[in-house]
Amino acid sequence: MLRLQNITVFQFKNYLQQKFHFTENVVGICGNNGLGKTNLLDAIYFLCFTKSYFSKSDSASVHRGLQGMRIEGNFNRNGDAEKVVCILRENNRKEMQRNSEDYKRFSSHIGQFPAVMIAPDDVDLITGTSEVRRKYLDTLLSQLDHKYLQSLIDYNKVLQQRNSLLKSIAERGYLDDALLDILNDQLVKPGKYIFNYRKKFLHDYLPEVAKSYLKIAGTDEPVVLNYYSPLLEDDFEQLLATFRQKDIMLQRTTIGIHKDDIELMLNNENFKNIASQGQRKSLLFALKLKEFEELKSAKGFSPVLLLDDVFEKLDAGRMQNLLQQVCVESKSQVFITDTHRERLQLALEKLNVPFQLIEL
Repeated sequence: MLRLQNITVFQFKNYLQQKFHFTENVVGICGNNGLGKTNLLDAIYFLCFTKSYFSKSDSASVHRGLQGMRIEGNFNRNGDAEKVVCILRENNRKEMQRNSEDYKRFSSHIGQFPAVMIAPDDVDLITGTSEVRRKYLDTLLSQLDHKYLQSLIDYNKVLQQRNSLLKSIAERGYLDDALLDILNDQLVKPGKYIFNYRKKFLHDYLPEVAKSYLKIAGTDEPVVLNYYSPLLEDDFEQLLATFRQKDIMLQRTTIGIHKDDIELMLNNENFKNIASQGQRKSLLFALKLKEFEELKSAKGFSPVLLLDDVFEKLDAGRMQNLLQQVCVESKSQVFITDTHRERLQLALEKLNVPFQLIEL
């Protein structure tokens, strides 16, 4: 069981200082745009992932015109009280604490308080670049396997060093071949681990997403999801050797698991090119709900589910089916935002479960 009992935000986005108490598993948050509904969900996400869901830099989460911020949350995790605190100092130094003890590595926190966010711009998962789909995959797998997360950190660090070396060729007028060989060796080990983990995991995962899509979309037109990786075609060491001259010419690493993708196909065509808006939304929810189910199965309890403005994205029938699945059947803690109080209240009343309504 995972429950957030309260959260206190200080100088976080549009909040100067505010505390929220959560008394039920299902929490509706309503109010006009700009009052902080999404920011409250993002503060919860921050406590679970040590970073914002929406902002790339930590400083972008600080209240405008001020310096530093603090978020504190009190959870109940399998019967144990857990206090999580995130502090961003005025010098932009970030600290994460669990039960008053500082984390030496933020990566150690990932997966301890699993969460899934569904937000309006998530349709990019369907229509956007491969980078968006890799982020989705990495967010899930990093919560399931700490070695995967550490391999990802190591890979990205070496990738950055390798790209810097390749870019320096033009300035220096020569290439340090020995250093490039060392970086290649350092890239291969975490790269292979990530590739093998992704390949094994997605073998069963993607067909399940496809089944879920049929159910949500209410169609018999199947979608096909495939894992693509350059490493499916050849050994990583060989690929680096083959693409060495191309990398030197383009001054960047053009091959590796940072080129992986989840291919989405419908009727043998690219899904995003021919799918309707409704089909795209259905596939998005199929992916997100499968992520939710996978975390629940692995952890033995449901992750926190954060639903931002989803009423605008689904028709009433599909919305009610979604809420029935996550609020009633899974018994997870769910936070839902909406601009219309009456619509939100009516939808929650239909579930016939206790809920709390917070109006901003």
